[in-house]
Amino acid sequence: MTPIDVRRAGERFTTKIDWLDSKHSFSFGSHYEPSNINHGLLLVNNDDVVRAGTGFGTHPHRDMEIVTWVLSGELEHKDSEGNHGIIYPGLAQRMSAGTGIRHSEHNPNATADVHFLQMWVPPDTQGVEPGYEQLDISTEFKTGELVPIASGKRHDSAITIRQRDAVLWGGRLAAGKRIDVPDDRHVHVFVARGSGEIDPGGALSTGDAARLTDADGLGFTAGPEGAEVLIWATA
Repeated sequence: MTPIDVRRAGERFTTKIDWLDSKHSFSFGSHYEPSNINHGLLLVNNDDVVRAGTGFGTHPHRDMEIVTWVLSGELEHKDSEGNHGIIYPGLAQRMSAGTGIRHSEHNPNATADVHFLQMWVPPDTQGVEPGYEQLDISTEFKTGELVPIASGKRHDSAITIRQRDAVLWGGRLAAGKRIDVPDDRHVHVFVARGSGEIDPGGALSTGDAARLTDADGLGFTAGPEGAEVLIWATA
C-alpha cells in the first residue's frame, strides 16, 4: 500500500509582510524544520500572493531548476541573462539558475494582486549555463485532463527542466472528474484551488498536499467546485 502523508494548508510555514503573503510547504528561509526539507527531489513549494505594484527585488540563485505557475494575475520576470517576460495563468515558466543568475519578480498591476506557485528541484548536473523558458499551455489545460507542465523526460508540450527524474503534472478538473495519479518513487499532490479526494487517502482542500511514497494505482477525484492540482512525480 502506498504510504500517504497528508499535510494541511494551515500547517504550512508562513511569511507575511505588508506586500507578501507566502505559504511554504517545506523549510524555507528562516523557517527550518529538519524533518521537513523536501519530498523526493521537490525542495520548495511556495504559494505566494504579491500585492499590486510590489515584488521581489533582484536576488541571486545558483544550481536550481525553478518553475513558476501563476494562478491569477500577472508576474513580471527580469534576469541578468537579459530575459524578460510577463507570466499569466496558463503560461509555464522555468529558470535554470546554473552557474548563477540574478532575477526580479514584480507584480506589474497597479490594483490587483498576483497569486502564483513557485517550485524548486535540483538539476541533475550542476554548473551548467543559466537558462530560461516559457511556454503557453492554455490549450492543453482546457482539455480538463492531467497534462505535463515541466518535464525532464522530453514531453513535447511541457517546458524542459534539467532534471531527468522529475515531471510536474497539472490539471484544472471539473467537478467529479477523476484522474490517475502518476506512479513514481515520490509524488507530491498539491491542491492549488478547489477540493478533491485521494483514493485511498481522504479529502483534500485548497492548500492541502498529499506526499506519496512508491505511488501505485491511486486516483484523485475533484470535489463539487472542481480543482486545480499540481503533481510532482520524482525519484
